[in-house]
Amino acid sequence: MKKTLTLLLILQSSLSMALSIHCGHVFDANSGTMQSNKYIETEKGVFKKIEDYDQQKVDVEAGNHYCLPGLIDMHTHLSFEFSKTSYLDKFKLNEADYAFQSALYAKRTLKAGFTTVRDLGDVFNVTIALRNAINKGVTQGPRIYTAAKALATTGGHADPTNGYRQGLLPNPGPKNGVINGVADAAAAVRQRYQDGADLIKITATGGVLSEASSGDNAQFNMEELKSIIATANDYGFKVAAHAHGKEGMKRAIVAGVSSIEHGTYSDAEIRGLMKQYGTYLVPTLIAGNWVTEKSKVKGFFPDVVAKKAATIGPVIAGSFAKAYKAGVNIAFGTDSGVSAHGDNGKEFALMVKAGMSATDALKAATINAATLLGQSKNLGTIEVGKYADMVIVADNPLEKIETMEQVKKVIKAGKVEF
Repeated sequence: MKKTLTLLLILQSSLSMALSIHCGHVFDANSGTMQSNKYIETEKGVFKKIEDYDQQKVDVEAGNHYCLPGLIDMHTHLSFEFSKTSYLDKFKLNEADYAFQSALYAKRTLKAGFTTVRDLGDVFNVTIALRNAINKGVTQGPRIYTAAKALATTGGHADPTNGYRQGLLPNPGPKNGVINGVADAAAAVRQRYQDGADLIKITATGGVLSEASSGDNAQFNMEELKSIIATANDYGFKVAAHAHGKEGMKRAIVAGVSSIEHGTYSDAEIRGLMKQYGTYLVPTLIAGNWVTEKSKVKGFFPDVVAKKAATIGPVIAGSFAKAYKAGVNIAFGTDSGVSAHGDNGKEFALMVKAGMSATDALKAATINAATLLGQSKNLGTIEVGKYADMVIVADNPLEKIETMEQVKKVIKAGKVEF
C-alpha cells in the first residue's frame, strides 16, 4: 500500500511538471478568433510550446473540442453562499465553519472552469487562508486574489454589524473594515496590507443584500476616497468599488478606483467618466437576476432587502448593455456567493443576451480580466511563458455560448484538475 501511494505521488508530481495537449480549436484571446489544430506543451506550470499539431503523442486528446485560456471571475465571495438562513448564519457560524464551506465553494468554482478569481469581500479573512492553502496544494481551488474584508462606512453596505441590536457588538472600526474619516480610511487600507490582502474593495454606495434602507446612496465622501486611493497606491493595491448609485460611482471613478462593480444606475455622464479614466465595469448580471427572482419569494429576504432587490436587480442588464455599446472596458464577474458557486459560467449567456458579442464575452473573462487584475503577463491568453491554465469545452462558444456552462476539462498551472 505504501509503495502504491508513493508511485501515485510520483505520477502526480510528474504530471504537474509537464503536460501535452492536442486542441482541435484554440481561442486566441488577443484577436478573438479560433485557431485550428494546435499542439501545446506545458512545463513547470507554464506554457512551453505552441505549434501546429502533426500527430504528436499527447497526454490530453481534445482534437474534437475547443480550448480556451483558464477563465477569470473578477467578482466572487468564496466564504459564503446566500440562502434564506444567511441573516441568521452570521450569529451561528464560526470561523471554522466558513473556512470549510469556502474550500467546497472554491472546488466548485475551479470545476466550472474558473482557474483564477478575484474575491471581493469575505468574513474572518477566510479567503486569505484559503488562497494560501490552495497555493501550497493543501486544497483544490482557483488562483485567488483577495480583498479580504471589504471597506464600508458606519451603516454602509459592508458594515458587518448591520441588522444587529444595539450593544451586541462594539463599533467595528477600521480593523474590521468600517471607517469614518480620513485617518480611518488610511488605517483600514494598512490593516488589509497587514492581513495579507491583494487588493482593496470598497462599498461606494448602498447595496441590495445589506439590512439598510438605501441600495444606492453615496457612502464615502471625497476626502475619505482620496485617502483610501492614496494609501492603496502606497501599498501597491488596486481598488474595486461596489456601486449602484450615480453619485457614489462618480466620486469613486474620479478618486481613482480601477473598477466599478455592478454599475446599476450609470448614465451617459458616468460612462463618459469611465472611458476618460479607464475604469472597468464588472457587471454581475447573474446576481441581478438572482436577487430579482428571490425578491418574489415571500419571506426569503427581510422586507427592507426585498424592496431593494425588486428595484435594483432588473436594472443591471440594461445598464451593462449601454456601457458595452458606449465602449466602456468590461471585465467578467458574477458576484458568486450571491448566486451559487459553480454557476459562474451562466454569466456568459446573460452577457450575450444583453447585447455583447460572444467573442467579447470570452475576452471579458480572459484577456480583459487579466489586464484589470494587473496580471496580463501571466494570465488571460494561451501563450508561451504564461501560466498553463486552460479549459476545454465541447462546442464552439463563438456560435454556442451556453457551452461555457458545461466545461469538459480544467487545467490549472499545467495540471489536469477536472
